[in-house]
Parts: sequence; structure tokens; C-alpha cells
Amino acid sequence: MSDELNICDVDPEVIEKAGKLRFRKEKTLAAIIMKIDADKQLVILDEELEDISVEDLTEELPDHLPRYVLYSYVLKHDDGRVSYPLVFIFISPQGTKPELQMMYAGSKTNLVKKLGATKVFELRSKEEMSEEWLIQKLKFFR
Repeated sequence: MSDELNICDVDPEVIEKAGKLRFRKEKTLAAIIMKIDADKQLVILDEELEDISVEDLTEELPDHLPRYVLYSYVLKHDDGRVSYPLVFIFISPQGTKPELQMMYAGSKTNLVKKLGATKVFELRSKEEMSEEWLIQKLKFFR
């Protein structure tokens, strides 16, 4: 028996878009937002965003529905270096229907593995997400 819980499969388009985001040449912020199609039990692309700040990205997210975000961030280090970490953020707001929360939580590990994400963070509301929060989280990886 497998130790991993996998509720939903991942749409091949999501994997393709994540690969393009990982290897993009642009030096700007970009994100893909993913959601679950409950009827198909499939993680699908919800939105693709170019040149988007953390604050603008937060505005794109629904208030009371979970979402997965893969975000290509531009991190300016104190010593002048610049890096482009690819960050996976799972937002699961309080007040979401328990069945939906379980579907998202149960599919997260498989999605993270398929996307090859290594910087994985979780939030209970989109209001917690800010540039300061993200920079603080990324300090762990320096």
C-alpha cells in the first residue's frame, strides 16, 4: 500500500506550463494559479499571469476557495545578487467546505512532486501573503 494520498490527477497542461515557468528567460515576476476540477478530480490551470507583483497576485486569488500557486519570484539579496526562486504556495482559506479542503490537501503532495517544486509554503488566507512574508520564507533557503 502506498504511503501517499493522491486524490486528483494533474492535467498535462499544468505540468507543461510549470516547465515553461521554471525555464523562462524573462527576468520578471510570473505565476500560474491552479485549481481542482472536482467533477473530473483533476488539477487544472486557472490563470497564467506575467509581470505580476505579490500584492497583485494576492488580488487575483479568490477569498474563500483554495488555490495552488507556482510563482517565479525575483529575489534581490543583500549582497547585490539576484536569484529567481520558483515558489509553490498552497492557500487553503478557513471556511472552505471540508470536502474541498480535503481534496486540495490530499492532492498537494503529488502536485508538488510532479512540478518539481522545492520551496513549498502554505497559507490559511490570502491576506497573509505579502512580499515581506515571501522574502522572510525564502531566507531559509539562502
